[in-house]
Amino acid sequence: MAARVTDRLAGYSGDSVTPEIVPVLQEDPDLGRGLEGPRLIAARRDCRAEVITVRTGAWDAPAQAADLELGYGLLVLVGIVVRRVGRQRRFGAELLGPGDLVRPTPPDGGDSLNTPFTTSWRVIEPLRAAVLDHGFLQRAAPYPEIAACLTTRAVGRSRHVLVHMAIAHHARVDKRLELLLWHLADRWGRVTPNGVALPLRLTHELLADLVAAQRPSVTLSLQHLERDGRLARRDGVMYLLGDPPGDAEDETDDAEEESRRRTLARSA
Repeated sequence: MAARVTDRLAGYSGDSVTPEIVPVLQEDPDLGRGLEGPRLIAARRDCRAEVITVRTGAWDAPAQAADLELGYGLLVLVGIVVRRVGRQRRFGAELLGPGDLVRPTPPDGGDSLNTPFTTSWRVIEPLRAAVLDHGFLQRAAPYPEIAACLTTRAVGRSRHVLVHMAIAHHARVDKRLELLLWHLADRWGRVTPNGVALPLRLTHELLADLVAAQRPSVTLSLQHLERDGRLARRDGVMYLLGDPPGDAEDETDDAEEESRRRTLARSA
């Protein structure tokens, strides 16, 4: 394992990476759901993995891919990562956090697409991730419940991507932002006397990628949400105010959009 650790560290070009070995089920207890008694104790003992830590900033995630081809991938234990995909200044983004399983694609393989999209990774909260490589897969083989849990999480991640796609179909950028922030709050939000706090480092550029908009439009839409009393910002933290958007608001927005289209059509 020492040789593999040295090789993996060599691919980080300045990233702060420190290897360690941990019992994965103690780091992520939910992976042990379905295991009980002696089997749970044995799984905690057997299912150990190397952990990498990466400081905030750009991350060369594909440097991990060589050892993960026959394994599960990287399991995020702590931290938040942004995966950004696109071309020609048009990008989509995905926020990844604790419990997410990722498989960074090496530059020379994996996603062979007719349209050349670029992929970049950025750590926005210091990252700790377990390397679930082929060795871990073998050690976890006697405990299929772990594989089932990892599969469930991978499917859940794809569902989150579909939610982002649905949000991007709303015509108004302020509505997209409000829906996105409430969606993120389901996972990362904290209820406080001042509203639902969302303690994430969400730059306007990142929010633009997440809602398929331009950065200036995001800036104006955030100001609009604040004026309407639906959002507040204090000490770098966003607070969602009131209740999440309901179906009635969506119907009103659709009616306003249809009226705007008819007005434009008449004036054309």
